[in-house]
Amino acid sequence: MISRSLLIGLALVGLVGCDSSTSTSTTDAATSAPATASAPAAPAKPANPYAGKNVTYIVTTNAGGGYDAYARLIGKYLAKYLGAENVIIENIPGAGHIVGTNTLWKAKPDGMTIGTFNAGLIYNQILARDTMQFDLKQFTWIGKAAGEPRSIVVSKSCPVQSMQDLLNSKETIKFSSAGIGSASYTETKLLAEALKLPLEVLPGFDGTEGEMSMMRGEVCGQFGSTSSLQPFVNAGEGHFILTVGGTIEGVPNVWEFVKDGDDHAKGIISLVEALAKLGRVTAAPPGLPKELYEQLLAAYKSSLTDPAFLAEAEKLGYPIETGYGEDVHTLVVNALNQSPATVELLSQTMKIEEE
Repeated sequence: MISRSLLIGLALVGLVGCDSSTSTSTTDAATSAPATASAPAAPAKPANPYAGKNVTYIVTTNAGGGYDAYARLIGKYLAKYLGAENVIIENIPGAGHIVGTNTLWKAKPDGMTIGTFNAGLIYNQILARDTMQFDLKQFTWIGKAAGEPRSIVVSKSCPVQSMQDLLNSKETIKFSSAGIGSASYTETKLLAEALKLPLEVLPGFDGTEGEMSMMRGEVCGQFGSTSSLQPFVNAGEGHFILTVGGTIEGVPNVWEFVKDGDDHAKGIISLVEALAKLGRVTAAPPGLPKELYEQLLAAYKSSLTDPAFLAEAEKLGYPIETGYGEDVHTLVVNALNQSPATVELLSQTMKIEEE
């Protein structure tokens, strides 16, 4: 017979064995259990295509003047927001902005070339000038920095010092303009036609060359963008006598001189005012990939709303009236879609013979 003490000892040994077995099973289960899955790695951020690279900003005029000045100011901030090494200004003047715009049209659509040109090229496209190798509707439109009201400025030495003087002049008054085909030339001719002004338009004097021609007494005045002519006025070399598409305190507006019932004049002035909404435009070649377009557009918006940019523009006297992307494209398309009557009016005024 087994003693009571022996039974108690066997029971204790069994309990210890059970504990060891349980402990071992738990440990083995823990060891064999799969590890907790780690969170998936975040996708790598795409490399910035502009990092360490130079962007070319084509300006279709000579250095100096409004287009060049706006481009240099915008370019400085655009480089910052694109993350580019530099935005390099490349001046390509000629044929009233056409040479530089042709160059932009042919550039590779890789986001590394943009440009600014006079929206007056709309006139040339309406008239189907054969020197134009581009279609303004197909550019990749980035935006515009300003509206572009027009004004007449006369030099302080000019015998004509007011609109009444100009309207009443018995002699032909010489005005300078940019090259034939430019908005400056076209609109000076259009304004002279609308208001029957006794003007002789001398093309080929753009930007600072036009100002120097006034200071030398070679010409009396100019009709062009108010912002481009403002520094000349600020320097005390002349003053405004008329404004179109804008307001200047103490300066008469063109509509004060358009007679009731003169539909010919009204049609001309309305067309010029439509283009006054499109100032200091920036575009890229057609076919720009969507991701590059979006990056350029975002950088352009950031540049033109940067407080430091706006402070510099105000200090320099450069008005800022922004528009972006598709909104600017729509303005261009609408300006190009003129009625046959308006096209004929423009053609007759410019004395362009149809082939």
